[in-house]
Amino acid sequence: MIIDFHVHVFPPEIKADRSRWLASDATFAELYQSPKARIATAEDLLHSMDTASIDVSVMQGFAWTDPEACRRHNDVLLEAATRYPDRLVAYCTLSPSTSAEAAGDEAERCVAAGGRGFGELRPDGQGYSGRWECLAKVAFVAGTSGTPLLVHASEPVGHLYPGKGAMYPAELLALVRHFPGLTWVLAHLGGGLPFYAAMPEVRAALRNVFVDTAAWPLLYRPQVFAALSETIGIERVLFASDFPLQAQRPSVERMQQLPLDATAIEAILGGNAGALLRLGDGR
Repeated sequence: MIIDFHVHVFPPEIKADRSRWLASDATFAELYQSPKARIATAEDLLHSMDTASIDVSVMQGFAWTDPEACRRHNDVLLEAATRYPDRLVAYCTLSPSTSAEAAGDEAERCVAAGGRGFGELRPDGQGYSGRWECLAKVAFVAGTSGTPLLVHASEPVGHLYPGKGAMYPAELLALVRHFPGLTWVLAHLGGGLPFYAAMPEVRAALRNVFVDTAAWPLLYRPQVFAALSETIGIERVLFASDFPLQAQRPSVERMQQLPLDATAIEAILGGNAGALLRLGDGR
């Protein structure tokens, strides 16, 4: 089984006319102001999955600052996951900085409607980086329902790119330490935080942390996976394409060509995510 843990799906009206949304959200404008920046619907994703022989994709919401935009986006994700329960999983989006209480209520609503997690959260872009109390009610919902939180992560070095943000290793470490009982997925290989797991105190803090491979070819050479194996372990690495930023089929092919043994590649491509999503326990 191949599971893509990090893809982006938008409501059809945003794909049809993104212009009104560009003025309403700074992060959306940064990422999608260029007409070349692709926006995909659930149907686009399913077509891509069929082409790439991907069994399941985890749809990530967008980190809108407007709670109503989050709710509308979540409705689209939840409806798609309901229509295609064997193919699509919904990770819903939240805006805790606007109202921590309302974000918690939306988290409860999403779980009740079949949401399996929350993401892609952007604490820096949404204005609550370092204000982790804003996540308290969301954290309670996530903890009681066993739903992971997926957070955008970025590297404190390297080139700039649209949407990079400033969720660097120090900020991410502070976040997971603040809520040590939760399960976390740090996007984009965790912004490099896993490499500090050679330090015992960091390794202990990351005991409930996974990383996804979204957009890794834009950031690293393939040798990065050997480093991950030595630090947090291959069992906590989840295949992700970041579709439609990266096409799914070549993303799978790159993973299959990594200088790792077949067991490790199989674990990254689906085994690890299948266990995290508890697919063998029924859905």
